[in-house]
Amino acid sequence: MRVVSWNLLRRVGAGVGDVAELVRRRHPDLLLLQEATEEVTALPSLVGGHFFRHPMQGRIYGLAAWSPHPLPPTTALRLPASALPGRVPPRVAQIVRFRGVCFANVHLSHGQFLNRWQLRHIAGALQGPAAIIGDFNAVGPIILPDFEDVGPRRRTHKASNVISLRLDRCMARELHCARKEVLEKGPSDHHPIVLDLAVASEASGQQPLHAPLSRFGNAFREALKQRV
Repeated sequence: MRVVSWNLLRRVGAGVGDVAELVRRRHPDLLLLQEATEEVTALPSLVGGHFFRHPMQGRIYGLAAWSPHPLPPTTALRLPASALPGRVPPRVAQIVRFRGVCFANVHLSHGQFLNRWQLRHIAGALQGPAAIIGDFNAVGPIILPDFEDVGPRRRTHKASNVISLRLDRCMARELHCARKEVLEKGPSDHHPIVLDLAVASEASGQQPLHAPLSRFGNAFREALKQRV
């Protein structure tokens, strides 16, 4: 399945027309958006499909997911927040269940301790094959038990038009990434990322680990019967 993620830069960045053009050019099975304003809810009127959005408390923007395929309603997972005065309102992750995979669409906090804490909170809430995708606001490597950084390694954002950073990432569990790409950023200040993902056991054509063990057990029992 093809997954695209893009931070739109709220009102002054990419608009719904830009998002529709991205859909037409890249044909994602699942599109995850950050800093999506109310305007972006018009996307199905331009390209069809199914759309869900979760506004961020106290902000004009939020997280959104679109697919040309039917989607169950997405849910919002409240994330750990800083108790310091003056901090932004609590953030959420948008949980999307699609084709046997649990996706978390994220726009994490800027604090490097806090966004790692948020990642661990999200990982603990996801079951089975899973991916955390979006704007991590994280600098440097991320260590998340059972998850692997499978996203593109190119930089996706230039802070103050000076420092290039790889903020847009994908951490995956039990998934294989066959292809990854960073696209042109267009009117946003973030580049979209594209990933072609598959459940690892399906991608390799292998049976789950318990299957060969079960066959071995049956053969062992048959051998015992023949000796008796």
